[in-house]
Amino acid sequence: MTPEKNLAMSTIVIVDYGMGNLRSVQKALEQVGYAATISSDPEVVWQAERLILPGVGAYADAMLRLQQSGLADAVKRFITTGRPLLGICLGLQLLFEGSYEDGWHTGLGVLAGKVVRFPERKGLKVPHMGWNDLLLVQPHCPLFRGLTPQPCVYFVHSYYAVPADASIVAATADYPSPFAAVVWKDNVVATQFHPEKSQRLGLQMIANFAHWQPEGALPSTEAPPSVAPHMPQKAS
Repeated sequence: MTPEKNLAMSTIVIVDYGMGNLRSVQKALEQVGYAATISSDPEVVWQAERLILPGVGAYADAMLRLQQSGLADAVKRFITTGRPLLGICLGLQLLFEGSYEDGWHTGLGVLAGKVVRFPERKGLKVPHMGWNDLLLVQPHCPLFRGLTPQPCVYFVHSYYAVPADASIVAATADYPSPFAAVVWKDNVVATQFHPEKSQRLGLQMIANFAHWQPEGALPSTEAPPSVAPHMPQKAS
């Protein structure tokens, strides 16, 4: 599939609720040949073919902005259509029932489970910041096509999700105990790390998402574009 065809056929919307690494996600998509629109309009979000929910910052503030703008309902409505959604970092956490960040705050409730802080342990720095390896629990996850067996990706977070259903965990990372680094259920996939900051392997995941057709959607026989192998895997 050529980049020009991708740009013509794919409508990807990045949800703008005032908190997130929006332009960096958009640039990462452009690097692998896909155009994306950044929007805070619930109607634009609803009409997207693919949706990306990014985010950095406080859980409570993010949920307040999503609710006040009408974007929370638009995102949940979008998910019911079976069209693909990618959550990134805080975007993953918002998909769950709620978070214990500075008290209890209710989330979108798309996935069952809660968000908790890394425990206080001697020698453990919080936030978890930097490069870490993934263990691919579900190698057939749509994000993982073309990846190495233990891809190294970039994290920045103090909280992590604990899914009620362990079967939705597609990959884990250790800090120092295993935690959910990728979750996947039906047409929803989300990463606790930042694929847009994870260089070649992160770009491959973004390309995989941009090409993914969840079950029930129109099938595609074309492979996602491969990211050039000469690109560095992680920072030196």
